[in-house]
Amino acid sequence: MPLVKVSGGVSNLSFSFRGNDHVREAMHSVFLYHAISAGMDMGIVNAGMIEVYDEINPTLRQLCEDVILNRHAQAADRLLEYAEAIKSKGKTIVKDEAWRQTSVAERLQHALIKGITDYVDIDTEEALQLLGKPIAVIEGPLMDGMNVVGDLFGAGKMFLPQVVKSARVMKRSVAYLQPYLEAEKAQNATQAQGKILLATVKGDVHDIGKNIVGVVLACNNYEVIDLGVMVPADKILAAARQHQVDIIGLSGLITPSLDEMADVAAEMQRQGFELPLLIGGATTSQTHTAVKIAPQYSGPSYTCSMPAAAYPS
Repeated sequence: MPLVKVSGGVSNLSFSFRGNDHVREAMHSVFLYHAISAGMDMGIVNAGMIEVYDEINPTLRQLCEDVILNRHAQAADRLLEYAEAIKSKGKTIVKDEAWRQTSVAERLQHALIKGITDYVDIDTEEALQLLGKPIAVIEGPLMDGMNVVGDLFGAGKMFLPQVVKSARVMKRSVAYLQPYLEAEKAQNATQAQGKILLATVKGDVHDIGKNIVGVVLACNNYEVIDLGVMVPADKILAAARQHQVDIIGLSGLITPSLDEMADVAAEMQRQGFELPLLIGGATTSQTHTAVKIAPQYSGPSYTCSMPAAAYPS
């Protein structure tokens, strides 16, 4: 039934283990990983009760997969035994801080994957002292960590609520670096290389990636006009004319943004624009730009997304 959408209440799967969140989270994450790859369109689940697939205890992950995929007759009994053993240890959770002993790049990556903000400021400062320039921290360990997040998201091993937590870590780190970026920009003030307008298109509120790109462009001596989120086509094009920009960059995360970007491109064509158009975001791709954007707009259009990442670029 190729046109039918598939949805389901994922937490129902683990209801018999209520009170044992450790097992429930693993079951939800394992099920989502396999179900999405098999064509599931939407799942109803508590966003706080899912785990990064690769971060699940390997033994528990295998036990959950044995049950969910019905691999053998003893699968249910073995998961029940494991769950009882975990439950009997009580609800006290020991915080594993071993990751704090790794390099600063590895610590930042771990914080991004797990959505941990507790140590962002001190780790960002250490990275700044090590690398010397704030832009080197953003383009180095922070972007490396976000690329890992993007790969996990693209592989279905990480889910959107977890990506949002990762984005908060990135945003906080960039905010810590902002005064250093501004000071460096003031010290090296020269004529701008160009003027670029950035906007998250109408219907979309995601802006973490757009903001990061804006910071990087500003540090490379571009004047950035950032219109924010939920910006309709008429406002984008009016601002482009008002500020006489050299480039327009459109950002979006959710699937409906793809059609909205095509509509903006068509309106640019109708109004006679010839500016380069940059297309970025998790759902965008070279294929989307070639098939949906380029036919609408005779000017140059480019795909600018981070590989598999869930952030507009």
